[in-house]
Amino acid sequence: MTRTTRRRFLAISAAAAGMAALPARAAAVYQWRGIALGAQATITLAHPQAQALTARAAAEIARLEGVFSLYRTDSALARLNATGVLEAPPFELLECLGLCGQVHHATGGLFDPTVQPLWSLYAERHAAGGAPTRADIAATLPLVGWHGVAVDSTAIRLQPGMALTLNGIAQGYIADRVAALLRAEGLTDVLVNTGEMRAIGGRPGGGDWPVRIEGGGDFPLHEDALATSAPRGTVFDAAGTVGHILDPRDGLPAPAQWRSVSIAAPLAAVADALSTAACLMPDRAAVEASLAAFTGARIAAIA
Repeated sequence: MTRTTRRRFLAISAAAAGMAALPARAAAVYQWRGIALGAQATITLAHPQAQALTARAAAEIARLEGVFSLYRTDSALARLNATGVLEAPPFELLECLGLCGQVHHATGGLFDPTVQPLWSLYAERHAAGGAPTRADIAATLPLVGWHGVAVDSTAIRLQPGMALTLNGIAQGYIADRVAALLRAEGLTDVLVNTGEMRAIGGRPGGGDWPVRIEGGGDFPLHEDALATSAPRGTVFDAAGTVGHILDPRDGLPAPAQWRSVSIAAPLAAVADALSTAACLMPDRAAVEASLAAFTGARIAAIA
């Protein structure tokens, strides 16, 4: 079992801070609280039908967990991993994998959802009180590689023994889908936080959402998304030294050269994936080079 020190270093108190700073005319602010893929989630908005709207959003989150969850045996992703093929895949899984391919290319292969066999190896060995050996890692690495994933509208196929994790993108993707649902209802000032943040407009009553990034100060969020990844935000070992972001090239955890990396982008899924890959990059210049492929993507903070 992994140990979560702080899965994300993005201050989840941002929405509450934004509510506290709202002008009096926007006092009727409602905040839904729940869970999205195991993370605390909130939706903050001001609307006469806020409870009904967020109930629909919560139902959408639950539906998408049925696509992306690694822990629900009936999810689309779990069924793909179990059998190596998924016929008639849901649109959301196809769209998310399309984004994975784009980020994989832009990051020189550092963002790679096929690291799931490595992740399972680390989790199992540490749960048993040990650690994977170099030989264990070397034996697992042939099961890692985006080239082993075949995707089209009719089916998704994995090479034998491979498995996917979308933990580095799915929470951002869900934030985007919830934001799209609420925008379609005509809402203009909403903050969706599924562990990654997506803002429709700004705060009710005016101004930006004041998001605080640990180690990076305040970041004004307006019609934008923000995601933060930390090499040791989740760890495999009790000592807190073996982080959960694994390098697909050598199978080793990301070095702790940075405590966290925060990326802003128009889509939370893109920000989520880019921040994950950035933890494996050697310097800020490499991070900036990977962002160039995505309009509006930029570094919000590196600590």
